[in-house]
Amino acid sequence: MSIYRVVRAVADASGDEPVDWGAAADAAKAATEPGAIDLTAAERAGYAADVREARDRIREVTGVGFDLPDTVEVQHRHHWIDANVATFRRVMRPLADSVGPLPGLARSVNTGSMAVSLTFLANNVLGQYDPLLLGEAADDHRLYFVHPNIGKVAASLSVDEERFRRWIAFHEVAHAAEFGAAPWLPGHLESDVEEALESLKAGSIDRSALGALDTTMTAVEGYAELVMDRAFDDEYADLRAKLEARRKGRGPLTKLIRRLLGLGMKRQQYERGKRFFDAVADERGLEGAAAVWESPETLPTSEEIDDPDLWLRRVPSRRRL
Repeated sequence: MSIYRVVRAVADASGDEPVDWGAAADAAKAATEPGAIDLTAAERAGYAADVREARDRIREVTGVGFDLPDTVEVQHRHHWIDANVATFRRVMRPLADSVGPLPGLARSVNTGSMAVSLTFLANNVLGQYDPLLLGEAADDHRLYFVHPNIGKVAASLSVDEERFRRWIAFHEVAHAAEFGAAPWLPGHLESDVEEALESLKAGSIDRSALGALDTTMTAVEGYAELVMDRAFDDEYADLRAKLEARRKGRGPLTKLIRRLLGLGMKRQQYERGKRFFDAVADERGLEGAAAVWESPETLPTSEEIDDPDLWLRRVPSRRRL
């Protein structure tokens, strides 16, 4: 880590946007060891096999037809930072002219905050499905695996790295399945994001838009958790237990950063959504759980997520997609 490069990048933040994205990326990379991706031929083949076999297995057990992204990358941490700077910049584009009364100071603060966020996430993200919300119509969805983090976490959990990597692949490919089953989902999420950002731009908080976005993302994450486990072609209980123990055992600084980044809310989305989908799948199977993605009207409401029987009574058994 180069403290000088981090401070210099933030202090020199410039431009017309609330965040100097180039400076944020430079600062995050200066604070982050990239890790190695000098993969063996067997490791490269392993990633390809994991993704392909997760696709085939998920298609088989859920009845959902979907395609994998054209872009599937094995990255190190600096690659992940570059990819997600582009994502964050695209999503925050509606705020591009909202710098405030002290633009230089505000831009440096915003750039520093974004650099901290990118640094933390780059060191912790294992895999990512990116549907490229608010992108151009021709943009293809993408799938990333952060190889150094997968190896680091597998070692910390004392589990076989290849088996752990495969389990993570099932989670990320499950996201591709739900977006493939629901062509309307990107536009639905984009609408909620744009409403929330427009209210922020006007200096207020649209709790309704944020609530709708949270409910949809709870369904998105909960379904991926369900499929990650139930479609996985191996025992997973030990992986799940060790990963949960690791999350609970984080130190106070890590917990504080996660809270500031809203990752505690994301964890709640995982857990709350998984409870909903477990109940639905127990009643109707994995194919029945995929009925959520038939239309915006079949998404569960916030109340239904906490009481799956309400959704089961409202939404009839589904046809095969």
